[in-house]
Amino acid sequence: MTFQLVLNPGSPLRPIVVVEDNEMDLDFCLQAFEEHAIANPVVSCRDGEEAIRFIDTHVDPTDPKFPLLVLLDLRLPKVDGIDVLRHARQQPLWKQVPFIVLTTSSQNADISAAYQHGVNSYIVKPVDFGSFAEVVKHIKVYWILTNETPFPSANGH
Repeated sequence: MTFQLVLNPGSPLRPIVVVEDNEMDLDFCLQAFEEHAIANPVVSCRDGEEAIRFIDTHVDPTDPKFPLLVLLDLRLPKVDGIDVLRHARQQPLWKQVPFIVLTTSSQNADISAAYQHGVNSYIVKPVDFGSFAEVVKHIKVYWILTNETPFPSANGH
């Protein structure tokens, strides 16, 4: 399996990459994106290997497929989220892409490791859809509508 465009395929906006192996959590995420009218395309990577492949094949910030941001789970098959983050932060352009860890772990060791490897935000996943959708609303307001990235026409800003 390889990374897939799973939402808003015709959108001219930069994609959001969701690295998530749990089908229910991915569905929550996509439903919440739709509920909050997030128009960006969404690329799904189902394990750490797919995420690294995506990183390695998207190296041109002028390409409209270069991502706006990445939502990253930590507990992934094949390659864990910290190793994905470490790999991304070793690539000069990917140092500038916002990474938001969205995971079930509230362990201090995981939080510390994520920040040591350059995560921009760490969020513990809520278990119910209403709370999850509220988190997505806050991600939209800050990371999609407010935050500026150094890449050209990243999201119409």
